[in-house]
Amino acid sequence: TLDTDRVVLVPGGNRGIGFAIAERFVADGYRVAVTARSGEGPAGTLTVRADVTDAASVDAAFTEIEQQLGPVEVLVANAGVTRDMLLMRMSEDDFDSVVDTNLGGAFRVVKRASKAMLRARFGRIILISSVVGLYGSAGQVNYAASKSGLVGFARSLTRELAARGITTNVVATIHRLRKSFSMMSLSAKPRITIGSEPTMMYQPIRASRAPRYSGLKSD
Repeated sequence: TLDTDRVVLVPGGNRGIGFAIAERFVADGYRVAVTARSGEGPAGTLTVRADVTDAASVDAAFTEIEQQLGPVEVLVANAGVTRDMLLMRMSEDDFDSVVDTNLGGAFRVVKRASKAMLRARFGRIILISSVVGLYGSAGQVNYAASKSGLVGFARSLTRELAARGITTNVVATIHRLRKSFSMMSLSAKPRITIGSEPTMMYQPIRASRAPRYSGLKSD
């Protein structure tokens, strides 16, 4: 298991599933930071202002976190938006803004986090996706494209980073009744060789527990 003194960053940890994830990490004893454009993360977290669509903003946020807590060792890329609309009515901006936030934002935070992870030869990257990215949903072509893109992103990251002790996992959430969340963990096994096919694991567990279960269960 991981040393709970490690630094965790949850972009978008000011509300919803990101808030619950950050809260769980705090309860487990980690040092936790969240980024948000507004609002605050749960008690016990460091909240830093950042816009994941802006690389300079992401860099500034990481710099502040590194100064106050230390290098980010566990990244839960959670920030995301929706602009639901049927295809024929969806504007270019509706599509581009969702993809730029959900997929481009993950790219920006992972790229920035990977610098310290590569130096340390250790890191845990967890990408929050959705079953919509796997199965599709009417009125959500933009959201589905952004969330399915995270799976290919993760597969490529395992080939680049696994040999340096950095694992990548994808968590696909499912929205259930009574505003509760469940998830399926698509876990790219950490001990793979470059060029091999990541093993995918599907198992339903509560979303707030997903990052710890899928990305942090093994060293």
